Amino acid sequence: MKLPFKIDLSGKTAVITGAGGVLCSMFAEAVAACGANAALLDLNEAAAKAVEEKLTAQGCSAKAYQCNVLDKGSLEAAHERILADFGGCDILINGAGGNNPRATTEKETYEPGDIDADTKSFFDLDAVGVEFVFNLNFLGTLIPTQVFAADMVSRETAAIVNVSSMNAFTPLTKIPAYSGAKAAISNFTQWLAVHFAKTGIRVNAIAPGFFVTNQNRALLFDENGNPTPRTEKILAATPMGRFGEAEELIGTLLWLLSKEAAGFVTGIVVPVDGGFSAYSGV
Repeated sequence: MKLPFKIDLSGKTAVITGAGGVLCSMFAEAVAACGANAALLDLNEAAAKAVEEKLTAQGCSAKAYQCNVLDKGSLEAAHERILADFGGCDILINGAGGNNPRATTEKETYEPGDIDADTKSFFDLDAVGVEFVFNLNFLGTLIPTQVFAADMVSRETAAIVNVSSMNAFTPLTKIPAYSGAKAAISNFTQWLAVHFAKTGIRVNAIAPGFFVTNQNRALLFDENGNPTPRTEKILAATPMGRFGEAEELIGTLLWLLSKEAAGFVTGIVVPVDGGFSAYSGV
């Protein structure tokens, strides 16, 4: 990985949830390259272990921990292991999240007769599926923060970076639960920033635009690798006309983590979206 710039995180412990995923594994690689001990939390232990092996092969300090961000006991157990391995948490990157088909409508807009048709409309959304999506994204940020920020309040400098989304600014069609949950993340980021303002903890969020990940690849490309109609609409609404590359999030992440560069920055949500949020469509 080629960093856009480097900050000194030597001796610090960075906890990354969802660390087995495309974006969060890249976040982990970036902070580890800057000298941090990377604690890699993921429900998928094999995915987190693969990231650990990659980082240790690069000479970085990293370790994988199987963990459920919705289970406080699971997080506390991981916390105890991290304390023993690396010491207390200085940086928390809340990256765990995702959507679920049960909380997704089949069509972008309701059409007459859909309520009785063989199509999944708003009226057919599964309440348990909606609850799962909201819990995974919102509680999956709140509970890890409860566990790991307990270390951070006693430090002079610490940073939390949450992962919001373009959905938080303007909801995308088909995915109401995910959009609502990410809006909650942006609001929660501001709330936490105020709540922790008298401590050394700064709290900010990154709102990625459209990046190709393992979770959304099937929505963006068909089985032959061709762009889907949804991809065409996304790119038409992105002034730069392309998807983002995961590495293009690193500069924002490192800036937000740097006390020297962003010591007076807290409570903001930074879009990294190729102009998507600025474009009205005309």
